[in-house]
Amino acid sequence: MNIIKNSKFKNTGILYELLARQLTVDTLNNKDSKALPIIRKYFNTNSVLGQELKLYEALLKEKFLSENKADKFIESIISYRKSMNELVLRRQKYNIIKEIKESFDVDKFFKHRISDYKILASIYKVFEHAESDDPVQIIKLKNILTEHVLNVVNKKNEIPKSLFEQQDKDIRILSYKILLKKFNEKYSHLNTKQKDLIREYVSNVSNNSNLKEYVLKEIINVESKIKKLSKNIESEVINIKVREVTKLLENVKKQRNIKDGSVLLLIKFYKLIEELEKLGAK
Repeated sequence: MNIIKNSKFKNTGILYELLARQLTVDTLNNKDSKALPIIRKYFNTNSVLGQELKLYEALLKEKFLSENKADKFIESIISYRKSMNELVLRRQKYNIIKEIKESFDVDKFFKHRISDYKILASIYKVFEHAESDDPVQIIKLKNILTEHVLNVVNKKNEIPKSLFEQQDKDIRILSYKILLKKFNEKYSHLNTKQKDLIREYVSNVSNNSNLKEYVLKEIINVESKIKKLSKNIESEVINIKVREVTKLLENVKKQRNIKDGSVLLLIKFYKLIEELEKLGAK
């Protein structure tokens, strides 16, 4: 009996999530995103891939109060999925992967963590399950989906889906343009280095290794810049304070994962450099 494994390359929900995230990052960086035409081409209402995405979204978002209704809903989704044209679906997946490879660095593209990875992987395995595969696995997978779609009242630490996430994907895509405008308005008072850091943070919010690499590199630059600027400051009191504050960066270097507070701290150091430059000029 075969055990089905998840494939990021063939998982429709993961493919869409990664493309949508790439579109967000490109939009925040004022770039024409190659992800947008791919999304429009393969995830429209007329494509088989777009129809399968609707099934993924239904299993992710729908909630039921009883286990019986949840089970019936899951079975109806699986039944509909089996009725889809498998040949066309596989061909579209092959084509979209081909375009992703031509448009992006595949290693970086698929490196991001997915918040709903377990559920998306379970959906993929259920959809791909055949009669010759392990029957125990399909039971476990259906139980995972049943638990997910059950609406547990007063569940602690439950984060409800935002109104944005509930919208049609076309509305979500158009919303990124508004996001860019709001971003520029909100952070118009920041200098270039601060904006770059925020964009890097947004781009790698789920890829901490890339974010850490960027932050550590910036810390080295900040320390070097402050050390150089301090030579032009005559006040020993100010220099002592600057040296003490700079020690805070050592704690960031030791962090396994970069935290929000560390990003805010680095933003403040960019401002400190600005003030030291003004002070040195005086």
